[in-house]
Amino acid sequence: MKTLKILFILTVLSFASCNKAEKQQERETTAIEKDSTAKPFKFWTWTGADAKKPDSVYKAEFKKYHDNGIDAVLINTNADAKLLARLAPIAKGEGLEVHAWLMTMNRPGDTTALKHPDWYMVSRSGKSCFDDRPYVDYYQWLSPSNPEARQHIYDLIEGLANVDDVASVHLDYIRYPDVFLPIGLLPKYNLTQNTELPDYDFDYSDASINAFKEKFGKDPRTMEHPEIDIEWKQFRLNQIRNVVNHAYEIAHKHGKILTAAVFPYPEMADHMVRQRWDKWDIDAVLPMIYNNFYNEGINWIGFATAQGVHDLKNKKTKLYTGLYIPELSADDLGKAIQIAKDNGAKGVSFFDGNALTPEKLAVVKKMKEALN
Repeated sequence: MKTLKILFILTVLSFASCNKAEKQQERETTAIEKDSTAKPFKFWTWTGADAKKPDSVYKAEFKKYHDNGIDAVLINTNADAKLLARLAPIAKGEGLEVHAWLMTMNRPGDTTALKHPDWYMVSRSGKSCFDDRPYVDYYQWLSPSNPEARQHIYDLIEGLANVDDVASVHLDYIRYPDVFLPIGLLPKYNLTQNTELPDYDFDYSDASINAFKEKFGKDPRTMEHPEIDIEWKQFRLNQIRNVVNHAYEIAHKHGKILTAAVFPYPEMADHMVRQRWDKWDIDAVLPMIYNNFYNEGINWIGFATAQGVHDLKNKKTKLYTGLYIPELSADDLGKAIQIAKDNGAKGVSFFDGNALTPEKLAVVKKMKEALN
């Protein structure tokens, strides 16, 4: 009799426990559903910074953005943490979320890096970005395989992440130089790129080659066609991934998130600049889906957005579609924003703030009100 009583009590307790767990799971599911529908469609813009400008100028600029529906501002201070610390509270005071924009692997005019020629990437044709730069003079790319160059980048990230009122460190140029330029830009450089050309295939620096040789026992410089060696390609993808993943640790250590500007979708980024961003530890990506660079219409913004969203489906990384404002009419800007949302983006980012004319700002404000 006593045994039956104990079994009865255990059964009741088990039922109560299961019922409680089911209710808890139901509450959590409901919370997730509410959260996913309640999250606002976020609007970002990029802007530059100049220490010589007074605070009043920035206050007016930040107020203009916020008053027209923009939520977040990416500020380029050229990695100057002191300037960022000055501007961040001004932007925050005007209701904006602040993100510290950084040129990461491409470090033009970096006085510290320029003291170390061995830090720079080298092309398959043997040209170093230290003194022979591809495409444009500001392409001064550091090698992600060089430990000292990496540490210099990490120090810059640490400095920005340590600034109060900053939501994220935002990595741009977190890749290799363009193996292939966007098709719409080729005429500007009088180039035809039907294959990986030696002048634009990086990184054959000693640091990169030695790291690869240590891992795989072969030297890409002695291969007949290193451009099609899959291990060599994957090694370089992983070198960038490793920089991002460590940057993620630095940002989170300081209570910040990590975000990045990336090429339109992972497969395309892989092909064009050796950047496979769906494999990274990162909180949010802002793919630069600049349709005019690729001679595409605005509907392509939807395709590229959907591809990126699909590739991130098993990750917590959020995607915000980047739009190139100078080439979009006010009417097309509204359509592009709607297309991005319809294809799964969590918001849109505008490059850049200076290109947001009163007419385009009016569209942004109208879309902000309509989509939230």
